[in-house]
Amino acid sequence: TDEIMQQEIRPLVAVDIIEQLHRQFAILSGGRGKDGAPIITFPEFAGFSDIPDEDFLNVVTYLTSIPSLEAASIGFIIIIDRRRDKWSAVKASLTRIAGAFPGNLQLVFVLRPSRFIQRTIADIGIKLYRDDFKMKVPIIMLNSVSDLHGYIDKSQLTRELGGTLEYGHSQWIHHRTAIENFAMTVKTTAQMLQTFGTDLAETELPNDVQCTEDLLSAHTDHHGKLKDELKLAVKQGATLLTCIREPVTRSANSKLSPDELENVATVERLLAQLDETEKAFDQFWTKHHLKLEQCLQLRHFEHDFREVKLTLDNLMEAQSGFADIGDSVTRVEHLLREQKQLEEKGQEPLEKAQSLALHGEQLIQNNHYAVDSIRPKCVELRRICDDFTNETKKKYDILGKSLELHKQLDKASQWCEAGIYLLASQAVDKCQSQEGAETALVEIEKFLVTAKEHQLSNPKEFYNQFDMILTPEIKANAQRILQKLEDVQEMFDKRQVSLKKLAAKQTRPVQPVAPHPESSPKRASPKITRPA
Repeated sequence: TDEIMQQEIRPLVAVDIIEQLHRQFAILSGGRGKDGAPIITFPEFAGFSDIPDEDFLNVVTYLTSIPSLEAASIGFIIIIDRRRDKWSAVKASLTRIAGAFPGNLQLVFVLRPSRFIQRTIADIGIKLYRDDFKMKVPIIMLNSVSDLHGYIDKSQLTRELGGTLEYGHSQWIHHRTAIENFAMTVKTTAQMLQTFGTDLAETELPNDVQCTEDLLSAHTDHHGKLKDELKLAVKQGATLLTCIREPVTRSANSKLSPDELENVATVERLLAQLDETEKAFDQFWTKHHLKLEQCLQLRHFEHDFREVKLTLDNLMEAQSGFADIGDSVTRVEHLLREQKQLEEKGQEPLEKAQSLALHGEQLIQNNHYAVDSIRPKCVELRRICDDFTNETKKKYDILGKSLELHKQLDKASQWCEAGIYLLASQAVDKCQSQEGAETALVEIEKFLVTAKEHQLSNPKEFYNQFDMILTPEIKANAQRILQKLEDVQEMFDKRQVSLKKLAAKQTRPVQPVAPHPESSPKRASPKITRPA
């Protein structure tokens, strides 16, 4: 692209002087001298002296600009055909060429007038006026084309000069305009690609999904149109190349002239430049398109991240509102159901967050340009998910402990009530007998065994087990129930002591004693005086 853009712009192209070229007062037939010098021919032209200086200079300047620098540096050979003209025309032609020829001259051949008198005058004139022409190169006067063939091979001369070189002026003009049009197409295409590349490089990436999608679509459309322009340019060059090579293709005996070979080389060079330009553009587009696609991926990721994070934040806020651990079994069971509902509600957002974090890590693995923006968001998503999961587990643990606590407190309270009921149901009169006392003791002992089943036998262990959830209210309730347990236990202990005493008195052996005569008849029997 740089090579095309930096090429020197020629001051003239064929289309600028197309009318002057069609007059055919000077031609570049494509023939070369023995050393490769380009040949410019000035055919017989009746109105040569009437050609405006500007037109003459433009045509000659244009013709000398066509051969390669290497060929032009050898020097041009000029053939002036004035066989049907007068010496005055020869003199005028030499004077004009000497004063306006822009190239490096090597030789000047003049086919002098064929009429005897004009030839004689020309011989005298060339001797007298040679210095006036201000030419530092030899001027060779020739009587006929046969003399010219002694200097230049017939294969390098057109038929008008007795040669075999095929030359059609209209076709030559057509090829020149086509080549120059193609060169301009290549240059214009390169400029379009460079301008588009500059626009792409200076484009700021959008901050939202919709604008990014619009930009990606617009750039892709523009890229497609430029690719179509490139295809058309390549097709144009290929067609032109085929046209230039057409004589060789048509006939195996035909050969392209040196100028035609240079035309082929020029078109091939332009096609190569076009190919290099397209490759460079494709490489740049691939990088830019990838960046736009990654930008779109990033904007989608950021949009999804905001939505998921908002949902997770709401979940965390809802979860933080579950500070109540319940004051009864019924309340705790209700809280557990609510916690379960929150967990189920958070299942889908958590899965989305995990999936989005995984997607972000895949973007990082695919060498996304915004790694520094994506990675912290992935970390944040996983942290929130872990926090929610851990907090949920913690809530379940606390509520589970709370449920266990309240169930034990309920059982303890129920045990106390049952104990009190048991004590109250033991009729005093039935316990007066040994059998009644022992039965009552058995009932009490069986009932006290159930205290161990409720793990309420050790208050200290009870407090250690549930210390993490003992709020002042729960602790006060627990202390009340534990105090009640102590009170009931103490009641059982006292009852047991009493019943054991009754049972022990009932089992004492009675010794048969004979009545003592001195015994006082008023003394009460031990059996009668035993306290109730």
